[in-house]
Amino acid sequence: MATLESLADVLRSKNAGPFQITIDIMFEKNDDYRRVLEAGVLTSERIARLYKVVPEKVRIIPFDRVRAIKITLPRRWGTRGSGSGFDRDVYGAQQHGPLCGLEIP
Repeated sequence: MATLESLADVLRSKNAGPFQITIDIMFEKNDDYRRVLEAGVLTSERIARLYKVVPEKVRIIPFDRVRAIKITLPRRWGTRGSGSGFDRDVYGAQQHGPLCGLEIP
């Protein structure tokens, strides 16, 4: 077993507009990229559980040409958007953490 953070060369998050977060997972080695994709652990349901959002709002988009996976999901702090009263991460830059320890067979 390996963790997602040990296989990915870049694992980061950022705003995808005021109401969504995007998580970028990039790999230097094609073998690592394929391993993560084929493991079947990056599902809308699993991401939704980790981030406490509904699975229907989670998008997982693989980009084979550049060995990257993009995950887009709604911000957890409601519909007020980035920078609103209870926002704890205005740039969305610290939201990739729950994925770091995800075990990849």
